[in-house]
Amino acid sequence: MVSSPETEKFSLKTHTPSTTHKKVVIELLDRKTIRGFLNPSRLAHAEVLELLTPDGEREEIDLVKVRAIYFVRDLKEEFEPERKSFLSRPKLDGLWVKLRFQDGQILEGVIPNDLLTFLDNGLHLTTPDFNSNTDRIYVPRSALAELTVLGVVGIARRKPAAAAAVAAAQPRLFNE
Repeated sequence: MVSSPETEKFSLKTHTPSTTHKKVVIELLDRKTIRGFLNPSRLAHAEVLELLTPDGEREEIDLVKVRAIYFVRDLKEEFEPERKSFLSRPKLDGLWVKLRFQDGQILEGVIPNDLLTFLDNGLHLTTPDFNSNTDRIYVPRSALAELTVLGVVGIARRKPAAAAAVAAAQPRLFNE
């Protein structure tokens, strides 16, 4: 089959990419919870959340009313992690942080060590309780009173002096 600009015009895909909705439990500032499905890719700059309830209804929630969004494996099980802090230094790469909510509750976790994520409306947090129903938590900035970095966890960087010593120890290919 010979292709021409006219036939190529009809063969191009014009549909929008599909979205993935994740199971979430949204905890509001008054501790009321709403369960449903949410598209996490829209959280970065959203002011209003679009939640699809288990009944199939669409619900809009203002982000300033949200305390935390728990991404869960099962909507019917308990969502809040039992452990709120690490027993020892975490082994996940990222920033080990301690969050203090507006109501005074404290939660530790690991966030990505990426400055661009700090430009978003909130933080994606990996919790210390790996065996809980919750995979991760999204905490809007408006729900936080304080964020403290407890440590940087990840690959150790070489010190400049150590890198220079390694370069000096390597043999040269040509006598210069």
